[in-house]
Amino acid sequence: MSKQYQVAVMVGSLRKQSYNRKLAHALAELAPPSLSLRIAEIGEAPFYNDELEAAPPSAWLALRDAVGQADAALFLTPEYNRSVPAVLKNAVDVLSRPYGKSVLTGKPAAVISASPGALGAFGANHHLRQSLMCLGVATMASPEAYISGVAGLFDEHDKLNNASTRDFLTAFMLSFERWIQANAKA
Repeated sequence: MSKQYQVAVMVGSLRKQSYNRKLAHALAELAPPSLSLRIAEIGEAPFYNDELEAAPPSAWLALRDAVGQADAALFLTPEYNRSVPAVLKNAVDVLSRPYGKSVLTGKPAAVISASPGALGAFGANHHLRQSLMCLGVATMASPEAYISGVAGLFDEHDKLNNASTRDFLTAFMLSFERWIQANAKA
């Protein structure tokens, strides 16, 4: 039997009916058996302020622990004003500190962006990749995933109902599995 990899999933939208959250649940179903996806909640983490490192907020510690214990990270992001939502950028900032103790450095990761619009949150995807690159995160370069028209991809039970999107995301997760196997720390 192959190794079971734990994947911390960070969703860049706080809405209960977030399309990116729905996508995270769909990905958990589409992932190969060797990947176990778990959402690491980011909404309670206070904005990063290094003055708080003397006594880090419990939400920071919980997030750092969840992502630090995982073998890989998967980021799902909508696009706000052609960039990453503040809550997701804040999570990256919290996870990258204290300086020299980032739980992200060297961790295999992937980025999926999704929006109701035609560009599939292309700008947010690349802004997030830029931040991850400077932190030394081993971010999967290909395939890239920009999911457009996401509002029409789910049925009334929040299940992915688009066969071509399901096929693409299944292939994406298989590529991510190989990426993790090649880049996970022993």
